[in-house]
Amino acid sequence: MHLRDFESDSVKRLRADLALALRAAAHHGLAEGVCNHFSLELPDQSGRFLLNPRGLLWSEVQADDIVMIDTDGNKLAGRHEVESTAMYIHAAIHRICKKACVLHTHMPYSTALTLTSDRALDTHLSQNAMRFLNRVAIDDQYNGLALDASEGERIARAMGTADIAFLGNHGVVVCADRIDYAYDDLYFLERACQAQVLAQSTGRQLVPVNAKLAKHVAEQMISERLQSELFFKALGRTL
Repeated sequence: MHLRDFESDSVKRLRADLALALRAAAHHGLAEGVCNHFSLELPDQSGRFLLNPRGLLWSEVQADDIVMIDTDGNKLAGRHEVESTAMYIHAAIHRICKKACVLHTHMPYSTALTLTSDRALDTHLSQNAMRFLNRVAIDDQYNGLALDASEGERIARAMGTADIAFLGNHGVVVCADRIDYAYDDLYFLERACQAQVLAQSTGRQLVPVNAKLAKHVAEQMISERLQSELFFKALGRTL
């Protein structure tokens, strides 16, 4: 049954979208060797999700390379192996946080902010940052590599209902109900973090906007996601 579902037209489309997101992330400089993972839950609520395999560069991943696993980390379909930390982190976030799409990266500027005392992005600074107002959780309890289920569950509980988690001394997790929305958030999160790191590097005082304005901008940006869909379609045409 798993293989039949894996080869269905609807799942093939999801596999293609997930592979596109991975290639786009490589194109935008968000990848790190063959590490980190993107996952996408099947919409049938069966507890199965798609994941990039172990050992492939994101730039080379195609739809046929994607694997399917369950929330216990068992591989159900696909020609490649699965990396263990992916199973523990992603399976826990899908199961505990009820997230459909989970993108985990060590992208440089976002990760740089996890190394600071603030641990995360200031969502009152740039316009790009304001879209993440009240959507961010911070996990500052770094425990090393996630090599068992308990660490993945700890990360998931620290994330809670947030869309984005900054993992102290580690990286970030970005979640959404759709792959195009998730990738758009991932891309602009890194752009916002880049702007903040560059601004901080000047040594000049930063100037955040007031809370009322930041909330207004956040509501403006989150209420209109057509731009996210158009961005992902453009990536599909060009990559």
